[in-house]
Formats: sequence, structure tokens, C-alpha cells
Amino acid sequence: MKAPIILAVDTSDFETAISWIKATEDSVSVYKLGLEFYLNFGAAGVAQVVKRTGAEIFLDLKLHDIPHTVAGAANAIAHLNPKFLTVHASGGRAMVNAAAKAVPNVAVTAVTILTSLSESDLFEIGYANPALESAVAIAKMAVESGAKAIVCSPLETAAIRSAVGGEPIIITPGVRPLAEQGGDDQMRTMTPGDAIAAGANFVVIGRPITKSWSEGAAAMSAKAQSIADEILSALA
Repeated sequence: MKAPIILAVDTSDFETAISWIKATEDSVSVYKLGLEFYLNFGAAGVAQVVKRTGAEIFLDLKLHDIPHTVAGAANAIAHLNPKFLTVHASGGRAMVNAAAKAVPNVAVTAVTILTSLSESDLFEIGYANPALESAVAIAKMAVESGAKAIVCSPLETAAIRSAVGGEPIIITPGVRPLAEQGGDDQMRTMTPGDAIAAGANFVVIGRPITKSWSEGAAAMSAKAQSIADEILSALA
């Protein structure tokens, strides 16, 4: 059974991307194609993925520019009809709104604060408030500006859900199965089941699943299913 997992397809090899999707399609709901994939293969590559796999796509481009430019960029990928398209909420109200108006049939997804950033990183950048307070304020602004989904740390999920209500979709990267906490560049993490219990609609998972590809498609399929089972148990 599929779980609300968005698999991060972070690879520069096109056939590997296709293989990852096919190996996990029974347990994963959506597939994230980010900058690495897009800069290698472009819009044509995204279209080929959809054609060959039928996958729903989270197009993770994190658009961040003046409103006119972001609207143009969103228009440029509208024909791909991704389920989600990310923009940086820190681009401001007008920018988020420009993206939402440009692709009304796509869930413009506002990224609050990258989960790779620690509290000390945020203060060094110039944030006046801690991550939780900042993320809640940014999320509220983005939803008011037309974003249909929010990306946030799982540690901020409950507070953001309380602030934005039940309708916006909340997506949380930085989730790790309990046995795999730490050891990479995600600083603010939680288990997938706990993130769903806190109010997330989807969790983004990459390396905890994709690293098993070295053992073959069956191993990757089994790993995805085991994490899916953990999440489905939390939902139950």
C-alpha cells in the first residue's frame, strides 16, 4: 500500500531515476525532481519521467526572484503539470502570489526554512527570531499569498498546522527512520511516523531509501515498503 512519501530522486543518471521510481512505485506516492535532475535533463526529462512511469511529480526548483521572473518561470513549466512546485517563501508575499496566479492548477509549495539550517545558522544569516517562530510567520504569509502547500521542518509542523489550519498541505523533509538519525546534512529531523502524527500530509525521504539501490531493486523496494509500513502504522 502506498504511503504519503515523496521520494527524493537525487541522481544525475536518467535511467537510474526511472529505475528508482519503478522499484518503489508500490509504496511511494510522489517523486521529487530537484535542481540536480532539472539542470541535467530539463523540462523534457521531467516529461519523459511522467510518460514512462506515470508518476506524480514534486518539482523542487525553489524559485526565488522578483515576482515577474518567478511568474515567468512558473509559466515555463506549467505544461509539465507537476503536483507540487516549490518557491522560497522568503521571496515575499508578492512573489508567492505571482507564482500561484501563474499556475493555478499546480500546488505552489512555499519552502519556509531549509532543514539543513541550524538555529545558529539562522541568526548568522540575519533572522531576528528562532526557527519555530520564523517558520510559522513565513508559512502564514505564504498561505495568505496563495500557496497551497508548505515545506517545513517536522519540528515546526504542529505549530504551522495550528497557524494555517487544516486545508494547506504540509510537506516535511528532514525525516529519518529511528535507526538512521544523524550522519548527514539534515539538522532538524524527526521520524516519519512522528512527522505524520504532528500534522504533516507528506514526508520527503531520500537517502534512507535510495542508498539501498546499491543492493539492487528488490532491496530498495523492501526498504521503501518498510518505511511506508512505519508511516501507515502511525496513520492507523
